[in-house]
Amino acid sequence: MPLTLLFIADVVGAPGMEAVESHLPDLKHDCSADFCIVNGENAWGGKSLNQGLLERLRKAGADVITGGNHTWDRYQIHPLLKQEQDLLRPFNYPPGCSGRGSLVKMAPGGVRVAVLNLQGRVYLPTIDCPFRAAAQEVDRLRKEAESKGWPLVIFVDFHAEATAEKMALAWHLEGKVAAVIGTHTHTQTADERLLPGGTAFLTDAGMTGCHESVIGMKTEVALRRFLYQTPHKYEEAQGQPRIQGAVIQVDPDSGRALSIRRISRPDFDRGE
Repeated sequence: MPLTLLFIADVVGAPGMEAVESHLPDLKHDCSADFCIVNGENAWGGKSLNQGLLERLRKAGADVITGGNHTWDRYQIHPLLKQEQDLLRPFNYPPGCSGRGSLVKMAPGGVRVAVLNLQGRVYLPTIDCPFRAAAQEVDRLRKEAESKGWPLVIFVDFHAEATAEKMALAWHLEGKVAAVIGTHTHTQTADERLLPGGTAFLTDAGMTGCHESVIGMKTEVALRRFLYQTPHKYEEAQGQPRIQGAVIQVDPDSGRALSIRRISRPDFDRGE
């Protein structure tokens, strides 16, 4: 019986939370999801996460909440990262940073799902190498599962700017993980596919929030930044929210993906 993973793309501010709470329960039912991962790094007004929002994401159906570079934008995140077992930040930050970047949880049928959160370095802070960190952690996870006789499925949320970096990591981990799904750009790409070794890949899963915006922020503010090349404080856009992400079916015995499809609810009007 395939294991169905549901991934929800970057939740941005109040509209993103509204979309999660409005659509995620039905979405989980419709795709028969066994396990749900949500990227929540922008849930608190576009930056970071707090305890109340974390609980709301869990109540809506999230099993694991991943992060990214904006995880650190509010100091209140540090106690949460230390205390909350289901909350991740990118694994390849230097040793000593609060929290952890990977975890293993039980899914239906006794299958263990490992979630690994990574961050890229192209146009982002020059933290530790995501390629070496990923290879070492995936090897550790697989050896642990083998020693304990666990069926293991590994899911990677790669929070990165450059499409080439995301693609390169997917090929780096090809055949070793079930999925490498990109986040961070808030723009869903249309390149979902299965790599030959059974790894599902999508360059970017998109954004959960208001899409009548510039990546979730008010268009007029974003335009001023581009037009005048001076700082202007971003404000989250308000309007009809949309939930985006991906559904991946995995063979729990081999840990290889069987299929991947994008989701966007409600979908965009593309005309005739």
